[in-house]
Amino acid sequence: MSNLLILGKELPDSLELAETFSKNNRVVFSHAKLDSEYANFEAENIYSTTINRASAISAHSFIINAETKLKSIDEVLIIFDASFYNSKFGADKTEDVALSVDTMINNYLFFTNELIKRIDQCKEKITVSFLIKTVPSKYENLSNSTKINTLPTSNTISMAQNAFISLAENFSTYVQDRPYLSVLLAKAPYNSEVFQNDKDIATWLCASFDAIKSAKHNQTFKQAGTWNKVGTKVSTGFSIFK
Repeated sequence: MSNLLILGKELPDSLELAETFSKNNRVVFSHAKLDSEYANFEAENIYSTTINRASAISAHSFIINAETKLKSIDEVLIIFDASFYNSKFGADKTEDVALSVDTMINNYLFFTNELIKRIDQCKEKITVSFLIKTVPSKYENLSNSTKINTLPTSNTISMAQNAFISLAENFSTYVQDRPYLSVLLAKAPYNSEVFQNDKDIATWLCASFDAIKSAKHNQTFKQAGTWNKVGTKVSTGFSIFK
């Protein structure tokens, strides 16, 4: 049984992901939208708290609360779902800028900073996965001769999407100095078969986590920094499918 911490998509919106992980030998700790939803999922080995996305203190407390509940954390999933954010911040309204930046950029920076500090304190084996579900920018939508059956992202989402990719790639470099850390970078593009299927995405991630844990050697920098398309064979040196 593995203990998995999820950040980036709140319950109940991430419930299908969480339930699939739970059915694949994971105890899940995530964040919920409301205080009143804390206990809604506990019978399914899914636990939650709330988080202030604009606070480093809240990010630290989120990790400590997860450790208290799960006793330890050996897997972390950090999610950027551009299509989900598009439903909230897709209009490019000035009044939404501060909240969108807190939600889609500051939130991830605070969390990863606190996470790596905690990882270095504990020095226990852990795998961190960055999962991004991408949608095209306005420019890409106009430039692509093939019809795209999805709305292009707003300006802030396009910027945040690229920021998340950069953050994930920079985080992957930490494996050079930390033999207890493994990293999995995963992309689900808007035109992929699994884009709308969180169950299939979670199933693939479970297989990926398990393969990384069973590897005989530590990751190299190149392996950790390679983006993998969800649903295909992982290209980081770990054999998932035979």
